[in-house]
Amino acid sequence: MNKQELAILFSGGTDSLAVYALAAAGRHPELPRPIKIHLLHMLNGMSRFHDFPRERFDTARRILATKVSRPETMPDTEMVELDMGRLFQGLWLDRFEELMPRYNGKNLVCVACKIGMHTKAILYCVEHLVPLLATGYARRQDYYPEQTPIFMEKIAELSSRFGIRTIFPVFDDFDDQQITRHVLEDFGLPSTGGGERKCLFCQTLTTATPKEIENYLDDMIPLAAEFIDHKLHGRVREAAALFPPGRV
Repeated sequence: MNKQELAILFSGGTDSLAVYALAAAGRHPELPRPIKIHLLHMLNGMSRFHDFPRERFDTARRILATKVSRPETMPDTEMVELDMGRLFQGLWLDRFEELMPRYNGKNLVCVACKIGMHTKAILYCVEHLVPLLATGYARRQDYYPEQTPIFMEKIAELSSRFGIRTIFPVFDDFDDQQITRHVLEDFGLPSTGGGERKCLFCQTLTTATPKEIENYLDDMIPLAAEFIDHKLHGRVREAAALFPPGRV
């Protein structure tokens, strides 16, 4: 197989860190060692501890380089910060009073946030000719509505429309936190604690059902697809009209 470039949604937490390590070492069947890795770190405007992800990436890169006899053979890796705050606001924050009753009063803020992240990631991958996007969603965290089979299915379909293959390589592998820790410790990497920018919205009191998640995705993914299409064709006015800032 020809080596390709790979993008990874990178929060800096243990799961995304493990995906990065597995990709860099070529030790996962769905992640053949790429020629370059793009770690896409998304900014939604609602996070804390801003320095952790960059510091964790820099530390991991140094440690991984010590594990090979020829560090120059390691895939080139860069961490890129992408701002998806406007999408996040348009997909939920600006309209949640209207949207929550439509989905049985469930708070789908995390689903909206992840749609925004994947929308930005797809745009990045298309514009930079990166054919594969990997995300470290894990079955043990399926209490997060965005880490469920229906979300992954719909997002994979969205990315495929634009020629990008989105995969979730460790969803079944990381069904227990101890497996993630084993992988990281095997690489000599930090295996406990955070690293990601702690989100102010990372948990909600209500748990959405797969049907409510699906209904929301069916409503919002066409909007995200239209946004991507406008951006790729330089239609800035039309793209902005889809997610206009709220009125003061």
